[in-house]
Amino acid sequence: MDVLARIDGQVKHSPIVIYMKGTPQFPQCGFSMRAATALKECGVPFDYVNVLDDPEVFQNLPRYADWPTFPQIYIGGELVGGCDITLELHASGELKQMMAAAVAKAASQG
Repeated sequence: MDVLARIDGQVKHSPIVIYMKGTPQFPQCGFSMRAATALKECGVPFDYVNVLDDPEVFQNLPRYADWPTFPQIYIGGELVGGCDITLELHASGELKQMMAAAVAKAASQG
């Protein structure tokens, strides 16, 4: 399967996914750590892709949504942004609302 199609499938089939360096439990960079921590603090389940374990995703994800850096957070199939945007949304309370709405919508669609 083409890597961009694989990424598209992950983004569209997961209500919330973070593409990060490392894992939420063992992040491999500070930006990924801060973004994953913000997601975890919302208490809503999310998926992750460790881009360091998948060189094809690492090389091609920046082309997928024209976003050059990691981490990249997708909620409800849409790119939210990277670390700074995620932290701002978390501080305002919007992140938890966005995550909860995406999970509820996915659940209602089966």
